[in-house]
Amino acid sequence: MTKNRLESFSDAVIAIILTIMVLEIRVPHSADLAALKPLFPVILSYLLSFIYLGIYWNNHHHMFHTIERVSGSILWANMHLLFWLSLIPFTTGWVGENHFAAAPMALYGVVLFMCAVAYWILQHFLITNHDHHNLLGRAVGKDLKGKASVGLYLISIPSAFIHPAISGSIYAFVALMWLIPDSRIEQKVAEREK
Repeated sequence: MTKNRLESFSDAVIAIILTIMVLEIRVPHSADLAALKPLFPVILSYLLSFIYLGIYWNNHHHMFHTIERVSGSILWANMHLLFWLSLIPFTTGWVGENHFAAAPMALYGVVLFMCAVAYWILQHFLITNHDHHNLLGRAVGKDLKGKASVGLYLISIPSAFIHPAISGSIYAFVALMWLIPDSRIEQKVAEREK
């Protein structure tokens, strides 16, 4: 089975998730700038989640650029990832509306952790359903960045109950870690095309 339908469907789902998130930001009824002040936590949580969804979309695109076909296990692994990504608007809204309180921050971490696990599962199926020396497998190698992300999310969840700022800092750090361009896959694709 070709990968085009899966990629198109995933793109559409992520676009809908982004749309739902922005629609959750309520427009103030006042025309002065002071009316925006209570929205600061909502906008900040939206910004972080927007960045995370952008990272997942970019990395998803790069991963699927390395393969030719998909299997049933890949389709289900992809749906698993999309399920967890679809919960980001809920946790984003809860975090923003409650000004980064402990329980919402912990749940946000649980969802980010599950997104990372689901992404790893999808990556694993993409590698194992192709020959073990395929482009994606060579590109990700030991995947230290992916493993570090999962570990940091695990630390962030209980840290939210110590102080939510600890969790927020971890979430921002992991996002920054992934924002730094990861050229592993692009380099392998360029090598293949030469």
